[in-house]
Amino acid sequence: MGEQLTANTQKLGTSQSPNKAQTPSTKTRGNKEWKSLITEFQQPHVGRAVWQIVNTLVPLLALWIAMYFLKDVSFWLCIPVAMLAGLFLVRAFIIFHDCGHGSFFKSKKANSIVGFITGVLTFTPYRQWSWEHARHHATNGDLDRRGIGDIWTLTVEEYVSSSKKIKLSYRFIRNPFVLFLIAPLFLFIILQRIPNSKGKTREKRSVHLMNATLVLWCVGMSMIFGFLPWLTIQLTMMAVAAGFGLWLFYVQHQFEDTYWANGNDWDYTAAAMEGSSYYNLPRILQWFSGNIGYHHIHHLNPLIPNYNLERCHHSDPYFQQAPELRFFNSLKTIKLRLWDEVNGKMISFRELKQQLALQEAKPIAS
Repeated sequence: MGEQLTANTQKLGTSQSPNKAQTPSTKTRGNKEWKSLITEFQQPHVGRAVWQIVNTLVPLLALWIAMYFLKDVSFWLCIPVAMLAGLFLVRAFIIFHDCGHGSFFKSKKANSIVGFITGVLTFTPYRQWSWEHARHHATNGDLDRRGIGDIWTLTVEEYVSSSKKIKLSYRFIRNPFVLFLIAPLFLFIILQRIPNSKGKTREKRSVHLMNATLVLWCVGMSMIFGFLPWLTIQLTMMAVAAGFGLWLFYVQHQFEDTYWANGNDWDYTAAAMEGSSYYNLPRILQWFSGNIGYHHIHHLNPLIPNYNLERCHHSDPYFQQAPELRFFNSLKTIKLRLWDEVNGKMISFRELKQQLALQEAKPIAS
C-alpha cells in the first residue's frame, strides 16, 4: 500500500561512502534450496480464493447497507461502522494485491476481473499499481534503486549533506501524523489518479479506466446516500484502510535491523529474509490484513497467495528465522528515520544528533 509515496517527493543520489556493507547472511540458503521448499505453496486454490472473496465482500456490502439505514437514525452511528468497513477494505486490498501478482487464481482473466473490482473499492488502478509494486519486489533493500514503490528513506550521510529544504521535506514526510494519515489519503485519492510517466500504454489506460469508473461510483453512491454523508463515510473508511495499510507496509521494511545494501552487494534472498519482517499480529488483525504479516514469505516468492503464507511459514524452520515483530514492540519503529550505513541499522533523529555531538566532541577531547 506504500506505492508512489517517494516517487513523487524527491530523488537523491545514493551515498557511496565507506560503510559496513550488508552481505548475505549465513542463515540464508541458496535459491535452489528455499525454492524447493515453497513450490507446493505457490499453487492457487479456487475454493480458498472464492471463500475469501465471500467473507470479505459480503460483510463489506452488509456494512454499507447498515450505514444506509443508520444514517436516518443518527449519522454518528455510521462512523464506527465505517471504521469497521475500513478494515474490510484492507482485506479487499490484499485480494487486489494478490491478483496483481497473478497468485490469487490460476486464471489470468479471473485475477484481472477480481483485481479491477477490488481496485474500484480501494480507489487503486489495477495495472499501474501492479507494475509499480513489482518494482518494489525487485528492488527492496537496494540503496541504488530507491524511488518507486517504497517509503522515502535517506542514509545518514545523505541527510546530513542535504539542503535545509530537503531536510524539512524529509522530516515532514517522516512525521507519523503525515506518514500514516495525510500521506495515505493523498496517495489513494490524488496520486493514484495520475498515470506514471514511466509506465507503458497499458498502465496509463488502467488509470484512466479506473478514474472513469470511480466517477460513476462516486455519483452513484452520492445519489444513494447524499453527497456529504457518502463523502464522510468514504473518507472514514479510506483513512482507516489506507492508514493501516501504510503502517503494515512501513513496519514490514522499516524496522531497526532491516536490510539495505548498495547494488553490487544486494542479495534477493537476504532482502526477503532480513529486510522483510514477520509481523506477528493478534489473530483478528492477521485476518483483516490477509496474512501479509508473513511478509518475508511473500518477498521470497510473491506467487504464493495470501491464504498459503501462514502454512508456508510453519513448514520449515528456515522461514521462522526472519525478524519477528509483535504489535507493541513494532510501535518503537515509529521513531526510526534514517539508515545508518556504518552501523547497519535504522536510527532516529535523536540518535543522529547524539552521533554528531560525539563527533564534534572528539577533537576537543584529543
